Amino acid sequence: MGLGRPIRIGEIDYANAWPLFHGLAQQGTCGNDSYELVAQVPSRLNGLLSEGKLDVAAISSFSYGQFSEQYRLLPGLSVGSVGKVHSILLFLKEPIHVTKPKKIALTSASATSVNLLKIIMALRFQCTPDYITTEPVLDEMLHHADAALLIGDPAIRASWLSHGLHMMDLGELWHDWTGLGMTYAVVAARRDMIDREPKLVRAVGSMLLETKRDNLSHVDDLIVHACARIGGSRPYWTTYFRSLQYDFDSRLQDGLSLYFKYARQLGLLQQETKIAFLEEQSAYKVNE
Repeated sequence: MGLGRPIRIGEIDYANAWPLFHGLAQQGTCGNDSYELVAQVPSRLNGLLSEGKLDVAAISSFSYGQFSEQYRLLPGLSVGSVGKVHSILLFLKEPIHVTKPKKIALTSASATSVNLLKIIMALRFQCTPDYITTEPVLDEMLHHADAALLIGDPAIRASWLSHGLHMMDLGELWHDWTGLGMTYAVVAARRDMIDREPKLVRAVGSMLLETKRDNLSHVDDLIVHACARIGGSRPYWTTYFRSLQYDFDSRLQDGLSLYFKYARQLGLLQQETKIAFLEEQSAYKVNE
Protein backbone atom coordinates (compact mmCIF):
# COMPACT_ATOMS: atom_id res chain seq x y z
CA MET A 1 0.00 0.00 0.00
CA GLY A 2 1.06 3.62 -0.04
CA LEU A 3 -0.32 6.98 -0.95
CA GLY A 4 1.88 7.58 -3.96
CA ARG A 5 2.02 11.25 -2.92
CA PRO A 6 2.98 13.30 0.16
CA ILE A 7 0.49 13.28 3.01
CA ARG A 8 -1.06 16.75 3.14
CA ILE A 9 -1.02 18.49 6.52
CA GLY A 10 -2.82 21.77 7.27
CA GLU A 11 -1.01 24.34 9.44
CA ILE A 12 -2.75 27.32 11.06
CA ASP A 13 -0.93 30.41 9.84
CA TYR A 14 -1.02 32.27 13.18
CA ALA A 15 1.47 32.65 16.01
CA ASN A 16 -0.79 30.75 18.41
CA ALA A 17 -0.15 27.53 16.46
CA TRP A 18 3.62 27.93 16.13
CA PRO A 19 4.39 25.50 18.98
CA LEU A 20 2.76 22.75 16.89
CA PHE A 21 4.45 23.54 13.59
CA HIS A 22 7.41 25.92 13.95
CA GLY A 23 10.59 24.37 12.61
CA LEU A 24 8.89 21.95 10.23
CA ALA A 25 9.84 22.37 6.60
CA GLN A 26 7.06 23.00 4.10
CA GLN A 27 8.09 19.72 2.51
CA GLY A 28 9.83 16.94 4.40
CA THR A 29 9.68 13.34 5.52
CA CYS A 30 7.71 11.65 8.26
CA GLY A 31 9.19 8.23 8.88
CA ASN A 32 9.54 6.65 5.43
CA ASP A 33 6.92 8.89 3.86
CA SER A 34 6.90 12.46 2.64
CA TYR A 35 4.63 15.25 3.79
CA GLU A 36 3.52 18.64 2.52
CA LEU A 37 2.50 21.50 4.83
CA VAL A 38 -0.27 23.86 3.74
CA ALA A 39 -0.44 27.07 5.81
CA GLN A 40 -3.77 28.91 5.88
CA VAL A 41 -6.15 30.69 8.25
CA PRO A 42 -8.41 28.32 10.23
CA SER A 43 -11.56 28.86 8.16
CA ARG A 44 -9.71 27.90 4.97
CA LEU A 45 -8.20 24.78 6.56
CA ASN A 46 -11.67 23.76 7.75
CA GLY A 47 -12.89 23.67 4.17
CA LEU A 48 -9.83 21.95 2.74
CA LEU A 49 -10.02 19.11 5.28
CA SER A 50 -13.77 18.60 4.86
CA GLU A 51 -13.33 18.54 1.06
CA GLY A 52 -10.58 15.91 1.30
CA LYS A 53 -7.91 18.27 -0.03
CA LEU A 54 -5.98 17.78 3.23
CA ASP A 55 -5.43 14.53 5.12
CA VAL A 56 -4.58 15.90 8.56
CA ALA A 57 -5.01 19.49 9.72
CA ALA A 58 -5.18 21.87 12.61
CA ILE A 59 -8.76 23.14 12.29
CA SER A 60 -11.28 25.17 14.22
CA SER A 61 -12.81 23.15 17.06
CA PHE A 62 -16.22 24.14 15.72
CA SER A 63 -15.42 22.53 12.37
CA TYR A 64 -14.61 19.30 14.18
CA GLY A 65 -18.06 19.55 15.75
CA GLN A 66 -19.61 19.86 12.29
CA PHE A 67 -17.76 16.90 10.77
CA SER A 68 -16.85 14.77 13.79
CA GLU A 69 -18.15 11.56 12.20
CA GLN A 70 -15.63 12.00 9.39
CA TYR A 71 -12.66 12.81 11.64
CA ARG A 72 -10.61 11.54 14.55
CA LEU A 73 -8.50 13.80 16.76
CA LEU A 74 -4.78 13.35 17.25
CA PRO A 75 -4.20 13.26 21.02
CA GLY A 76 -2.13 15.79 22.92
CA LEU A 77 -2.42 18.45 20.22
CA SER A 78 -4.59 21.57 20.41
CA VAL A 79 -4.58 25.32 20.86
CA GLY A 80 -6.46 26.44 23.97
CA SER A 81 -6.36 28.52 27.11
CA VAL A 82 -7.58 28.49 30.68
CA GLY A 83 -8.24 32.20 30.99
CA LYS A 84 -6.92 34.91 28.69
CA VAL A 85 -6.02 33.88 25.16
CA HIS A 86 -4.80 37.36 24.06
CA SER A 87 -5.61 36.79 20.39
CA ILE A 88 -9.39 36.33 20.29
CA LEU A 89 -10.65 39.80 21.07
CA LEU A 90 -13.91 41.72 20.84
CA PHE A 91 -13.44 45.46 20.30
CA LEU A 92 -16.46 47.57 21.36
CA LYS A 93 -17.29 51.23 20.94
CA GLU A 94 -19.06 51.19 24.33
CA PRO A 95 -18.61 48.89 27.36
CA ILE A 96 -21.09 46.05 27.23
CA HIS A 97 -22.44 46.85 30.71
CA VAL A 98 -23.33 50.32 29.40
CA THR A 99 -24.64 49.47 25.93
CA LYS A 100 -25.15 46.02 24.48
CA PRO A 101 -24.05 45.97 20.84
CA LYS A 102 -26.81 45.84 18.25
CA LYS A 103 -24.49 44.78 15.42
CA ILE A 104 -21.17 42.92 15.59
CA ALA A 105 -18.75 42.48 12.71
CA LEU A 106 -17.16 39.02 12.63
CA THR A 107 -13.82 38.04 11.15
CA SER A 108 -14.05 35.81 8.10
CA ALA A 109 -11.01 33.82 9.30
CA SER A 110 -12.63 31.89 12.16
CA ALA A 111 -15.34 29.41 13.10
CA THR A 112 -14.71 28.49 16.75
CA SER A 113 -14.33 32.08 17.91
CA VAL A 114 -17.32 33.37 15.97
CA ASN A 115 -19.59 30.79 17.55
CA LEU A 116 -17.97 31.19 20.97
CA LEU A 117 -18.89 34.86 20.77
CA LYS A 118 -22.49 34.01 19.81
CA ILE A 119 -22.73 31.62 22.77
CA ILE A 120 -21.35 34.18 25.22
CA MET A 121 -23.56 36.97 23.89
CA ALA A 122 -26.75 34.88 23.98
CA LEU A 123 -26.30 32.90 27.20
CA ARG A 124 -24.10 35.11 29.37
CA PHE A 125 -25.16 38.61 28.34
CA GLN A 126 -28.67 37.83 27.02
CA CYS A 127 -27.76 39.83 23.94
CA THR A 128 -28.86 38.94 20.40
CA PRO A 129 -27.14 41.36 18.03
CA ASP A 130 -27.12 41.17 14.27
CA TYR A 131 -23.91 39.65 12.93
CA ILE A 132 -22.12 40.51 9.71
CA THR A 133 -19.01 38.77 8.35
CA THR A 134 -16.21 40.91 6.95
CA GLU A 135 -12.52 40.90 6.21
CA PRO A 136 -10.47 41.33 9.42
CA VAL A 137 -9.74 45.06 9.18
CA LEU A 138 -10.78 46.73 12.43
CA ASP A 139 -11.53 50.26 11.18
CA GLU A 140 -13.66 48.99 8.32
CA MET A 141 -15.47 46.53 10.58
CA LEU A 142 -16.38 49.25 13.07
CA HIS A 143 -17.58 51.52 10.27
CA HIS A 144 -20.51 49.12 9.89
CA ALA A 145 -20.97 47.78 13.44
CA ASP A 146 -20.88 48.57 17.17
CA ALA A 147 -18.25 45.93 17.87
CA ALA A 148 -15.78 43.76 15.96
CA LEU A 149 -14.27 40.34 16.57
CA LEU A 150 -10.68 39.71 15.53
CA ILE A 151 -8.56 36.59 15.98
CA GLY A 152 -4.94 35.60 15.58
CA ASP A 153 -2.20 37.97 14.52
CA PRO A 154 -4.59 40.77 13.39
CA ALA A 155 -6.14 40.74 16.88
CA ILE A 156 -2.71 40.93 18.51
CA ARG A 157 -1.63 43.88 16.38
CA ALA A 158 -4.93 45.69 17.01
CA SER A 159 -4.58 45.17 20.77
CA TRP A 160 -1.32 47.14 20.76
CA LEU A 161 -2.91 50.28 19.30
CA SER A 162 -4.80 52.96 21.19
CA HIS A 163 -8.19 52.92 19.51
CA GLY A 164 -10.21 54.40 22.33
CA LEU A 165 -12.15 51.13 22.24
CA HIS A 166 -13.15 48.67 24.94
CA MET A 167 -11.56 45.25 24.55
CA MET A 168 -12.85 41.89 25.79
CA ASP A 169 -10.80 38.67 25.73
CA LEU A 170 -13.08 35.73 24.86
CA GLY A 171 -10.87 33.21 26.64
CA GLU A 172 -11.14 35.22 29.83
CA LEU A 173 -14.90 35.70 29.41
CA TRP A 174 -15.42 31.95 28.92
CA HIS A 175 -13.29 30.97 31.91
CA ASP A 176 -14.84 33.56 34.24
CA TRP A 177 -18.31 32.36 33.22
CA THR A 178 -17.82 28.56 33.16
CA GLY A 179 -14.68 27.96 35.22
CA LEU A 180 -13.36 25.83 32.34
CA GLY A 181 -10.73 26.12 29.67
CA MET A 182 -11.53 26.61 26.01
CA THR A 183 -10.04 24.86 22.99
CA TYR A 184 -9.98 26.94 19.82
CA ALA A 185 -8.26 24.53 17.46
CA VAL A 186 -7.66 20.79 17.32
CA VAL A 187 -5.64 18.53 15.04
CA ALA A 188 -7.89 16.14 13.12
CA ALA A 189 -7.31 13.35 10.63
CA ARG A 190 -9.84 12.19 8.10
CA ARG A 191 -11.18 8.74 8.90
CA ASP A 192 -10.72 7.59 5.31
CA MET A 193 -7.02 8.44 5.60
CA ILE A 194 -6.79 6.60 8.94
CA ASP A 195 -8.44 3.55 7.35
CA ARG A 196 -6.01 3.66 4.45
CA GLU A 197 -2.75 4.60 6.19
CA PRO A 198 -3.11 4.25 9.99
CA LYS A 199 0.64 4.00 10.65
CA LEU A 200 1.34 7.10 8.59
CA VAL A 201 -1.31 9.13 10.42
CA ARG A 202 0.13 8.02 13.75
CA ALA A 203 3.59 8.99 12.51
CA VAL A 204 2.28 12.47 11.71
CA GLY A 205 0.86 12.69 15.23
CA SER A 206 4.19 11.65 16.72
CA MET A 207 6.04 14.19 14.58
CA LEU A 208 3.76 17.01 15.74
CA LEU A 209 4.06 15.93 19.39
CA GLU A 210 7.84 15.96 19.09
CA THR A 211 7.74 19.37 17.41
CA LYS A 212 5.50 20.70 20.18
CA ARG A 213 7.77 19.37 22.93
CA ASP A 214 10.82 20.87 21.26
CA ASN A 215 9.21 24.28 20.72
CA LEU A 216 7.83 24.50 24.24
CA SER A 217 11.29 23.61 25.56
CA HIS A 218 12.73 26.51 23.57
CA VAL A 219 10.08 29.20 23.93
CA ASP A 220 12.75 31.91 23.64
CA ASP A 221 13.18 30.94 20.00
CA LEU A 222 9.45 31.49 19.41
CA ILE A 223 9.61 34.84 21.20
CA VAL A 224 12.51 36.04 19.04
CA HIS A 225 10.70 34.87 15.90
CA ALA A 226 7.50 36.64 16.97
CA CYS A 227 9.28 39.92 17.67
CA ALA A 228 10.93 39.80 14.25
CA ARG A 229 7.88 38.72 12.25
CA ILE A 230 4.99 40.46 14.03
CA GLY A 231 6.57 43.04 16.33
CA GLY A 232 5.87 43.69 19.98
CA SER A 233 8.06 43.14 23.02
CA ARG A 234 9.68 40.12 24.60
CA PRO A 235 7.56 40.47 27.78
CA TYR A 236 4.37 40.48 25.69
CA TRP A 237 5.28 37.32 23.78
CA THR A 238 6.52 35.60 26.93
CA THR A 239 3.11 36.14 28.52
CA TYR A 240 1.37 35.17 25.29
CA PHE A 241 2.98 31.77 24.80
CA ARG A 242 2.80 30.94 28.51
CA SER A 243 -0.94 31.67 28.50
CA LEU A 244 -1.73 29.15 25.77
CA GLN A 245 -2.31 25.43 26.32
CA TYR A 246 -1.34 22.81 23.74
CA ASP A 247 -1.88 19.43 25.42
CA PHE A 248 -5.70 19.13 25.18
CA ASP A 249 -5.96 17.87 28.76
CA SER A 250 -9.18 17.16 30.68
CA ARG A 251 -9.82 20.83 31.55
CA LEU A 252 -9.80 21.71 27.89
CA GLN A 253 -11.81 18.67 26.83
CA ASP A 254 -14.48 19.47 29.43
CA GLY A 255 -14.62 23.06 28.25
CA LEU A 256 -14.94 22.02 24.63
CA SER A 257 -17.69 19.52 25.46
CA LEU A 258 -19.65 22.32 27.14
CA TYR A 259 -19.04 24.56 24.13
CA PHE A 260 -20.47 21.87 21.84
CA LYS A 261 -23.47 21.49 24.17
CA TYR A 262 -24.21 25.21 24.07
CA ALA A 263 -23.69 25.35 20.30
CA ARG A 264 -26.22 22.53 19.88
CA GLN A 265 -28.63 24.29 22.27
CA LEU A 266 -28.50 27.47 20.18
CA GLY A 267 -28.82 25.65 16.87
CA LEU A 268 -25.27 26.51 15.79
CA LEU A 269 -24.49 22.79 15.52
CA GLN A 270 -27.05 20.40 14.12
CA GLN A 271 -25.94 17.29 16.00
CA GLU A 272 -24.38 16.27 19.28
CA THR A 273 -20.61 15.99 19.17
CA LYS A 274 -18.45 13.39 20.86
CA ILE A 275 -14.73 14.01 21.28
CA ALA A 276 -13.13 10.93 19.70
CA PHE A 277 -9.40 10.29 19.38
CA LEU A 278 -7.31 8.26 16.98
CA GLU A 279 -6.74 5.52 19.58
CA GLU A 280 -10.46 4.78 19.52
CA GLN A 281 -10.18 3.76 15.86
CA SER A 282 -10.20 0.05 16.75
CA ALA A 283 -13.95 -0.02 16.19
CA TYR A 284 -13.40 0.76 12.52
CA LYS A 285 -12.04 -1.63 9.96
CA VAL A 286 -8.66 -0.81 8.50
CA ASN A 287 -8.34 -1.67 4.83
CA GLU A 288 -5.52 -3.97 3.87
